Amino acid sequence: MSKPEKAFILAAGKGTRLRPHTDTMPKPMVPIAGKSIIHRTLEKLARENVADTVVNLHHLATVLERHLEGISTPHIILSHEDDLLETGGGIKKALHHFDGKAFYIINGDALWDEGSNGTALTRLAQVWDESKMDILLLLQPTSSMHMTGAVGDYTVDAQGRATRSKDKSGDCMFAGIRIAHPRIFDGSPDGAFSFLSLMDKAESEGRLYAVIHEGNWYHISTPEDLAEVDAAFRANGEGK
Repeated sequence: MSKPEKAFILAAGKGTRLRPHTDTMPKPMVPIAGKSIIHRTLEKLARENVADTVVNLHHLATVLERHLEGISTPHIILSHEDDLLETGGGIKKALHHFDGKAFYIINGDALWDEGSNGTALTRLAQVWDESKMDILLLLQPTSSMHMTGAVGDYTVDAQGRATRSKDKSGDCMFAGIRIAHPRIFDGSPDGAFSFLSLMDKAESEGRLYAVIHEGNWYHISTPEDLAEVDAAFRANGEGK
């Protein structure tokens, strides 16, 4: 197993559905039991010995930049976007940092617990096979999402290939965590575009695979979701 040594955290979005919290801070900065979502993600990356993490910035960029000051592990590289480049364009702008090697991509609002069979990032690395994969997704079964809403946007076959369910009737939800190889960006447009288009491309070429997450994953979309998840974390003794 060869773990990715670098990662990208998508943190530029406006997080409008989580207003008013995101009127004063980017969504990745929203605290859960006293610790920001992005801080929790960076701690997980540090435990996986990820050396460098690129974080893109746009909405309230200086606020997030100050929040990240003082974090030395992993080493943080800031990628500023004057105009929002969306999930695909934002990563492509920073692609030169990854030296042509596969890397983790994590949504800035991704929040998850680990299962009993290894960490989510380790399990992705164990399954990753760049000879047959361009993107490897972490998916959460909708049946195990009791606290926050679920959207069944993917199914997985017996070989681990993922298929997007455009009518949302799938039994899994994309958890916003994946490994990708830079070659998937070959032929992609300049400027703003969605990473979803690259996931669809990989699927059409039989190179989109998935791992089913064995722990909890939280889809925080609204202030009500945030309040419920925060209360649950505090009840489990995670409050500061």
